[in-house]
Amino acid sequence: MKKWLMASAATLIAAGTAHAESHAMDARIGVILSFTGPIESLTPPMGESAELALTEVNESGNFLDGVTLVPERGDATCVDSSAATAAAERLVTTDGVVAIMGADCSGVTGAILTNVAVPNGVPMISPAATSPGLSTTEDNGLFFRTSPSDARQGEVLAGILDERGISEVAVTYTNNDYGKGLADAFAASFEEMGGTITLSAPHEDNKADYSAEIGALASAGGEVLAVLGYADSGGKGMIRSALDTGAFDTFMLGDGMYADSLLADLGDYLDGSFGSVPWAEGDGTEAFTEVATEAGINAESSYTRESYDAAALIALAMMKGGEASSAAVAANVMDVANAPGEKILPGELGKALEILADGGEVDYVGATNVELIGPGEAAGTYRYYEIKDGAFETVSFK
Repeated sequence: MKKWLMASAATLIAAGTAHAESHAMDARIGVILSFTGPIESLTPPMGESAELALTEVNESGNFLDGVTLVPERGDATCVDSSAATAAAERLVTTDGVVAIMGADCSGVTGAILTNVAVPNGVPMISPAATSPGLSTTEDNGLFFRTSPSDARQGEVLAGILDERGISEVAVTYTNNDYGKGLADAFAASFEEMGGTITLSAPHEDNKADYSAEIGALASAGGEVLAVLGYADSGGKGMIRSALDTGAFDTFMLGDGMYADSLLADLGDYLDGSFGSVPWAEGDGTEAFTEVATEAGINAESSYTRESYDAAALIALAMMKGGEASSAAVAANVMDVANAPGEKILPGELGKALEILADGGEVDYVGATNVELIGPGEAAGTYRYYEIKDGAFETVSFK
């Protein structure tokens, strides 16, 4: 695997414009997200946020004596593990990426990790793959994530229901690693709190008709329907069918359902529904909103903050390791993500590079109050929201 590519004359930077630095080198970073598929409305601002961090590093002029970070995009599809694996193989073997920012959906992330990243020694930092199963996957120390595991989200969702005095729910989940993992985590926490799940049933994505699934859930009963799916696919289809038949009128939504596209299509009918999504508050979040907005990125879309942080950690780990290599990323991510060191916010990556160049330590806070624990995953916080007047409104952070 090529660790970086020499540029003898003109080097293409992220935006595709040329600059002439005959002495410079490129380090290529894979940005593998599901630009098609059931979360395709979410991924454009995620990719832009990751690339924003790489641009910030490049424009600082402080990165490894003239090395330029170049993003190379690949489509993870969210649902097709073979296509995702092929995209990752192209990025690694043809484009020579030394690290991967991604993927997003848990199933394709696991496939890329097992089939491409581990065999080639390429580290991955996912901003959105949340399946608890990824915590125990054999990764040779190459897999990290800036979003918390759904083991935590299951607890959060159960706690929200308890706060609202809801003791019986029906559950539908997308039939994949993400949906099953979140449904199991939620069930364990909710039942431990004394709650009852009347029926927990999977649904397939991209079906034309979900009336049979909704009929079974309606027969089982429940005060609300928990929808642990995707806003651009089966999750939205299940809600639409429930509304059309009058089976349910209030929904609890997992993180995959948080999308402007859902409100655009069904927002008038969702007032009173609620859910959770990984989110953060504080100085880092405010700093990210400022720099992202200035760059024309929708900072309020889900997983934008996590994507910026994932790319930033890749760059800072390389800087600490003294080279733009896969080994430097894998060896140094945990160090730059956690204390001790000077706290670094979005917009301060150039400052962080200077500190590291001088032999100092940084504690990357980033947009999500980054703290990597255990096998290299985020402790994380969640935004508990309710839909009011067709908009997402924050209730609290958990």
